[in-house]
Amino acid sequence: MNDFRKSCVYQIYPKSFRDTTGNGVGDLNGVTEKLDYLKKLGVDYLWLTPFFVSPQNDNGYDIADYYHIDPLFGTMEDLDRLIKEAADRDMGLMFDMVFNHTSTRHEWFARALKGEKEYQDYYIFRKGKKGVPPTNWQSKFGGSAWEYVEELGQYYLHLFDRTQADLNWENPKVREEIRKVLLYWKKKGIRGFRFDVINLISKPAYFEDDDEGDGRRFYTDGPRVHEYLKEMVKETGLYEDDIITVGEMSSTTIHHCIQYTNPQEQQLKMCFNFHHLKVDYKNGDKWSLMPYDFMGLKKIFHTWQTGMAEGSGWNAVFWCNHDQPRAVSRFGDEARYRKQSAKMLATAIHGMRGTPYIYQGEELGMTNAGFTSTDQYRDVESLHYFDILKESGMEEARIYEVLRQRSRDNSRTPMQWSDQEYAGFTNGVPWIEVNRNYKEINAEECLEDSDSIFYYYQKLVGLRKEYDVISEGGYEPVLEDHEAVFAYKRTYGGDTLLVLTNFTDRSQTIAAADLKLPDEDLTKYRTLIANDGAERESKKIRLSPYGAIMLIRE
Repeated sequence: MNDFRKSCVYQIYPKSFRDTTGNGVGDLNGVTEKLDYLKKLGVDYLWLTPFFVSPQNDNGYDIADYYHIDPLFGTMEDLDRLIKEAADRDMGLMFDMVFNHTSTRHEWFARALKGEKEYQDYYIFRKGKKGVPPTNWQSKFGGSAWEYVEELGQYYLHLFDRTQADLNWENPKVREEIRKVLLYWKKKGIRGFRFDVINLISKPAYFEDDDEGDGRRFYTDGPRVHEYLKEMVKETGLYEDDIITVGEMSSTTIHHCIQYTNPQEQQLKMCFNFHHLKVDYKNGDKWSLMPYDFMGLKKIFHTWQTGMAEGSGWNAVFWCNHDQPRAVSRFGDEARYRKQSAKMLATAIHGMRGTPYIYQGEELGMTNAGFTSTDQYRDVESLHYFDILKESGMEEARIYEVLRQRSRDNSRTPMQWSDQEYAGFTNGVPWIEVNRNYKEINAEECLEDSDSIFYYYQKLVGLRKEYDVISEGGYEPVLEDHEAVFAYKRTYGGDTLLVLTNFTDRSQTIAAADLKLPDEDLTKYRTLIANDGAERESKKIRLSPYGAIMLIRE
């Protein structure tokens, strides 16, 4: 496998990727069927979101059995074939491991409810205070983070849905169970692990009310989290060179992410942070709309890129995943400049210091779902917040507008393979509606168009493997005060890389003197990739609307 610094990861949401049985739900054989497509794109690792046994209250992130595949997605034989076929194409599988919580259908939780003290200590049970929960902490899906169990006379903690009970990492037996799971899948040939909300696993020794917020300050990057990760990695051998590990870090800091990913710490290879995806949250509230703060976005990127480099940490860089709206709908212009802005956004990320992630359909320029009724939504979080916003007095039309921009279902509509019925995703009725624009936006169309978004991504993936300045170089912000252009410079071994991206629908002219170059002659730089015919002279460069260019001087 390639060094993770030169690699690119492709995220697959199996439920929406490709259905081979006609039941309307994507499956493992559907992934195997599309391996040649993924190999053509050039990616190295395939991150599959959970397909383990689950009641699917949170689309698989409520795991009831870490060792068995949910029949909805296939069999162990199907998985073995996928592992082998991917390896034959020099691609490794990355599994999504949810270790902050389990489903309340998990055997451990069932035994806890039966009164078995050993298994009650696998979770976080506490007595309430005069008929109210132990603390005022809020679930990330809305409402209290505590659920009362009448038979036990106690509450259990759930930072997410009430069907997702938080594990007690203070218990060595829990940590041993988790190590067993990792060693089992590692032995099966899994080459990577993505750890869901892993920085939330360490809870405080004492549970108290939060007078300042929803409780997250007590458990985010908690007191023993680094200790737990070091122990887990050491005892499972996950720091081996050919195993890729990434942590999803909720509301984290650069300081902690450096600790998580600095090679000397031997915890994780890289981490996700989400600060750049909160720049359109009004007052930090996901469900309050506002135009995204471009200057804030730039500052976050520059701060994290320079900060992680200074501390020898490593970022996972991305726009999209299964929890986020589609980037081209959010930061681009899907109506007038869809192809142009999709390529621009890709350029901005793929030139950065870090390992890039592509979410299924991103390479096609897929857009938000455009749903207009609660009947179309499947996401538990979206349905929770529909009720919460309605109770708050928000008008229904406004609620739907919020959901159209914020719902996790925006990224979960079926992959658009062709212009055939249901976008070639299934021969049955899909579990969630297909985006109506599938006849114009689909993989078949992209593969036939040499100027498509797909081939642009393919080239970007290849450039990282070819040029050390992209995979290894330092990072320096450029044009920090420019209100339309996001730009940066990378340097390594005498080479200089310059990335310029225009986030507006207006042309922008940039003077060479403003670019912090060794000299001010742009003709000495060679174009590696551009999404338009950027007009370049010796002393200036003009970017068209949503234009992007990557230049190198060797």
